[in-house]
Amino acid sequence: MSTTDPTDRARVIRAQRATTPPFAALRAFEAVGSCGGIRRAAAALSIDHAAVSRHLYALEQWTGMALIDRGGAGHGNLTEQGRAYHTRISAALAEIALATQDLMRRDDDVLLRLWVAPGLASEWLSGRVGEFMNDHPSVELELQPSDTPPAFAANEADAYLHYIIDVHREEPLAALRSIEVARPAVLAVASPAFIAGTPAVSTPADLLERTLLHEASNDQWRRWFDQHGVTDVGEIPGPKFWQGHLTLAAARKGQGIALANALLASDDLASGRLAVVGSFPDVFLGSYNFTTRRDNWRATAIAAFRRWLENAIIRSAR
Repeated sequence: MSTTDPTDRARVIRAQRATTPPFAALRAFEAVGSCGGIRRAAAALSIDHAAVSRHLYALEQWTGMALIDRGGAGHGNLTEQGRAYHTRISAALAEIALATQDLMRRDDDVLLRLWVAPGLASEWLSGRVGEFMNDHPSVELELQPSDTPPAFAANEADAYLHYIIDVHREEPLAALRSIEVARPAVLAVASPAFIAGTPAVSTPADLLERTLLHEASNDQWRRWFDQHGVTDVGEIPGPKFWQGHLTLAAARKGQGIALANALLASDDLASGRLAVVGSFPDVFLGSYNFTTRRDNWRATAIAAFRRWLENAIIRSAR
């Protein structure tokens, strides 16, 4: 049994309230620091910028501290005290939001918000996710294509399925747990019509004389050539499409040769819409990883999707 005196507890609560500024003022201050200005904060909060200014002034009056630099070269920026205070206030408000979202999360754990690398979402997952839904009809799936990770601390998503290039690999944050679910070979692919209309390819270096399709840059092709021992290739010409699934779409239309991992291109290769160019040793440049908050790793919907995903990848590789 608790031995805490209710009177003492009430006194502590009153003291806490006496040292806690108005929530609206804290919220406005956090938005100004995060958004980089009063007008941007007002737009983010959907309130008038004059109201944000009033909240900031009230917070400064309450704390007795200048939190915003209103003159000189740093006009509109947080002061040194403001930056230190903002760091702690931001963390506190994020924790409040997370605690509230966790409280409101459905007890039956049927909602799964999944962010997925756009190429994998459009070229592979979208044609198979019905299998998961048939096996787990109670799960409500929200799938969002994204090249950037969600803010797990703000509960933007439950899981993130993404491709990590080996040279960019970093250890996940301590609050997250991540596993590698696939490490597919990276292949040079083109439409059968394009292959039939171009001279035969005998060596990887022969591809430098063909039309090569790129994502955001020629870095992927450069790494692929490097692993095949083709170095000092210089600039590699060819159109850039900024997304892997767009280079595949162009390759299907006979526009050139694209690089695609075997998982992403599996359906096109199986149907004959695309074919592998050349017969070269496998090259591995990265892997697909499944990432969640560590404390959500065993949540019912997340665990079910993770098991289904691993099995679906195995079936796709056969």
